[in-house]
Amino acid sequence: MPPEVDVKKCDGCGRCAEVCPANVFDIINEKADVARPEDCLECRACEAACPKGAISFP
Repeated sequence: MPPEVDVKKCDGCGRCAEVCPANVFDIINEKADVARPEDCLECRACEAACPKGAISFP
């Protein structure tokens, strides 16, 4: 399962996109967007990198 982004917590810093080895994220309107969920490796690097705790895995 790909990550979920809590847009209320996300500040659009882009750290998730920087650390994602599969290039799953785009930053759109200052929020992280899971643009390519099918490419997610479920490594959880994005979850660990998010300073706001806005990324989780179901």
